Amino acid sequence: MVSKFFFFLAAVPLLAIESTRIWDTAPHSAFTDIIRHKGRWICTFREGRGHVSSDGSIRVIASKDGKKWVSLAELKQPNLDLRDPKITLTPSGELMITGAAAHRAQDNQRNVDHDSMVWFSKDGKTWSAPIKIGDPNFWLWRATWYKNQSLMVGYPTSAANTNGTRLYTSSDGRKFDTLVLSLVAEGFPNESTVIFQKDGTALCLMRRDAKGFNGLLGSATPPYKDWKWADVGARVGGPNFIELPNGRLIGVVRLYDGKTRTSIVELNANGGIKELEKLPSNGDSSYAGIALHKGELWISYYSSHEGKTSIYLARWKP
Repeated sequence: MVSKFFFFLAAVPLLAIESTRIWDTAPHSAFTDIIRHKGRWICTFREGRGHVSSDGSIRVIASKDGKKWVSLAELKQPNLDLRDPKITLTPSGELMITGAAAHRAQDNQRNVDHDSMVWFSKDGKTWSAPIKIGDPNFWLWRATWYKNQSLMVGYPTSAANTNGTRLYTSSDGRKFDTLVLSLVAEGFPNESTVIFQKDGTALCLMRRDAKGFNGLLGSATPPYKDWKWADVGARVGGPNFIELPNGRLIGVVRLYDGKTRTSIVELNANGGIKELEKLPSNGDSSYAGIALHKGELWISYYSSHEGKTSIYLARWKP
């Protein structure tokens, strides 16, 4: 069931924010995530010749202060375009990167087969061989842990599948089983982020791309099979969000009304969205990583507003 709450995105005054370009060595750098691990920042993203190219690889960089960054690793697979890396920490303390592998023979080739993959590391430099997870032609987008369980939403990359998104679960990050076969089917649902509240309630922010369909915010309690959904009132891309200690739901998404941009937004658990801050961005941008550190949000994202599509780091105090 979807509750509909329509919310107009009004212009807001600029707030205190700091944004810096931190990496631009490849022709196209995009689709980021960030985590704080053992006293330093680790950021991961895709590098390639273009937004859709056959040479996509996953770059992992690190910094102690967010200003000086060094490369730790590059994950590559022959004849595969690796995309959308997401990084998290497993209950056992391993770094875990998930991403999609597109079987792309040439640049700009679409409608190709996809596999979802996972890599593990103890230090961010040395990574395991990739392990395929989920089902072929389902893009498992972001893994999130609560105690010893991880949830991931996967969306079909083949038009032949009409059941929409699936919800997957894992106890070790290496094998993901289907928990809900058809999570959301209407409106071409796809990229989704799941977070957990202190009591174990799961929240899911989901992108939908069919005309006339807005993003959704869902909630479920264990065992996470029965979901309730609310319309957030806007189309959102690259959805990521976090719950602050005071209970506010803060997201970083691509907004499409008028001028496409990457913005910090506040979400209402019952539906609705409010734009709080536009990040320096336009055009090809978004796909943010979010981490809360000492009362500030550290946000990795990509944008092409300075010409070359590059990786940026923003800091914002809620």
